[in-house]
Amino acid sequence: MNTPALAPHESLELHETLNFKTLCLAKSKLMQGLVFDQELKALMQKDVVQSTQQIAELQAIYARAPFQAPVPTSPTPITH
Repeated sequence: MNTPALAPHESLELHETLNFKTLCLAKSKLMQGLVFDQELKALMQKDVVQSTQQIAELQAIYARAPFQAPVPTSPTPITH
């Protein structure tokens, strides 16, 4: 079955969503070390698990984007 490609604006919105979910995941992981309340820590761990699953699902959809740039192996230094 041939799946249709995403429109350019859909690809950009999906990219923004992936960035946001990745940022939220990183924040939840980092903040767990600062939280002492066990209920809050469990809630944050649940968010980490769910966010990881959601990111994987979004990445599968993002594979249908009409344009993709290669991911650099290391960041390009800013010299100016």
